[in-house]
Amino acid sequence: MFIYAVKSSKKKLAVIGIAVAALIALLILILVRAGAAPSSANTGEASVRAGNDEERIAFLSQYGWDVAEDPVRVEEVLIPEEFDDVYTQYNEIQLRQGFDLTQYKGCRAKRWTYTVLNYPGENGVQPTDGSIRANLLVYDGVVIGGDVCSVALDGFMHGFERPDAAAQAPAAETAPAQSA
Repeated sequence: MFIYAVKSSKKKLAVIGIAVAALIALLILILVRAGAAPSSANTGEASVRAGNDEERIAFLSQYGWDVAEDPVRVEEVLIPEEFDDVYTQYNEIQLRQGFDLTQYKGCRAKRWTYTVLNYPGENGVQPTDGSIRANLLVYDGVVIGGDVCSVALDGFMHGFERPDAAAQAPAAETAPAQSA
């Protein structure tokens, strides 16, 4: 059996205590930042919280979208480890709106799909058939990406920003109507 005695002054104990407190504070800071919204979800002043229906609908309303209260569909999606052409194109839409799905490769997220009620259609006529949808990809209560799309045969897909009301089709963010 070993016995080891240490003689310390109050000054040394105070310094050790302060160092331990500083390390604990640093650890807490790191953990808080790790749990915060990812920096790639930086959409300016837009909140990316999406832990419940109210927050998801509020997220979409920040972009000017009115959506039905109840989601049309909720499903779990696996973001693949390796992106094929479809996911690469989809992530390009995400990058243009301040998100990046590459940091979520291999993760499971939820896709919440809502019917858009105020999409500007051709000649200002809004589609009333429920064919315009807003998809939110949510990971750990935070929006990590998504799109607005048409499920019609000749559909479209673009980011959350509303297209110019005078435009006939969504601008530069138009992509094939395939969702993640």
